[in-house]
Amino acid sequence: MSEATSNTSLTRPGPASRSGSGMKGFMRATEIDTRMLGMIGALLVIWIGFHILSGGTFLTPRNLWNLSVQTASVGVMATGMVLVIVTRNIDLSVGSILGVTGMIMAVAQTQYLTPMLGYDSGLVWLATLLVGLVCGLLIGSLQGFIIAYLGVPAFIVTLGGLLVWRGAAWWVASGRTIPLTDDNFKLLGGGSDGSIGATWSWILAAVAVALILLGAFTARRQRQRFNFAIKPMWAEAVTVGISVVAVVVATMIVNSYLLPGPLARRYAEARGIEVPEGGLDISFGYAVPVLLFIGVGIVMTFVARRTRFGRYVFAIGGNPEAADLAGINTKRVTLMVFALMGMLAAVAAAISTARLSSATNAQGTLDELYTIAAAVIGGTSLAGGAGTIAGAMLGALVMQSLQSGMVLLGMDTPLQNIVVGAVLVVAVWLDTIYRRRAA
Repeated sequence: MSEATSNTSLTRPGPASRSGSGMKGFMRATEIDTRMLGMIGALLVIWIGFHILSGGTFLTPRNLWNLSVQTASVGVMATGMVLVIVTRNIDLSVGSILGVTGMIMAVAQTQYLTPMLGYDSGLVWLATLLVGLVCGLLIGSLQGFIIAYLGVPAFIVTLGGLLVWRGAAWWVASGRTIPLTDDNFKLLGGGSDGSIGATWSWILAAVAVALILLGAFTARRQRQRFNFAIKPMWAEAVTVGISVVAVVVATMIVNSYLLPGPLARRYAEARGIEVPEGGLDISFGYAVPVLLFIGVGIVMTFVARRTRFGRYVFAIGGNPEAADLAGINTKRVTLMVFALMGMLAAVAAAISTARLSSATNAQGTLDELYTIAAAVIGGTSLAGGAGTIAGAMLGALVMQSLQSGMVLLGMDTPLQNIVVGAVLVVAVWLDTIYRRRAA
């Protein structure tokens, strides 16, 4: 279900409750998006298939934890790509923006911020991230201005940006790899120190469950207040129960991934913990980049569904001429969409650079392909006007699962690119069929 259709479904008067029989009645009562359900089914098939082909190594806590970390950077950019595509545009430069902002952050940190603020300063990571966000904002705004106010097609502008910013990444450091100097910034990339442990993971899980229950209760009260159609209680229990189970299972998986013996001993020594004879079982818990990815997804969902800017974006994508006649400043909204995309690319650059502990010239190469594919697989229509943030996040997980599984099977990089390209074409084809039938 698209953001546009989901918004309208909440404002359409209906009966006091939903009813029906059979599978259609179940889907109607629970309001489960069939496309999202299909994506989850496809993801499970991919996971089970790779688990069997890899000899039982894919669905292990270690691989799933690494998979979540690897998904974070592309997933963050996919949330912004949804809004870009919804407005009937495209951004082919996000991988290069990631590369150049990552290089700028690394150079700024090593040559300026660390010597100025000190190696032990807690402000270095924050100042580094701020530098990256400002650079991403300026690059995105420049491209958005050319597209919106100079009338150059987004395809051409961002294709040029793909080349320009990739060259700029090389120029910033003269082709050198720049290692990071601040350990706090490296936490954004995950690793043994960049995770929150079992206790805090369960605390966050409890908070998430409470918010799910509160959200379901509030939504039901709002529908009753305005006499809109509401779910039967059993359907409400099913949808809330599925969400709660998903949170609990995810927390159990990340807490099942334990620090290796040497890392556990180093962790204990650094914190003055006595190590028993049998060793310590210390869980990684949720990784910082995964929490950042989820946080960005929540914020972007709110922006798309609950703000005037989000409504304008979907209005422009649905009918640009009508939006312009309705008084929407379509040029300013388009510029803001690309500026936001630039900032999200900078956030992804921070995650990627921190995970690698350095900035390289090849960083972000082909990420534009994975980002666009994630958005399209997640249900964003290339015709504009329809898409979901949650779908793009799930699409990013699907794309990274394919890549991770192919790496486990030892497939060559060219063959991996063939598979990814084929998946993108099939996703667009299926989207075309779905929308043709829906019409």
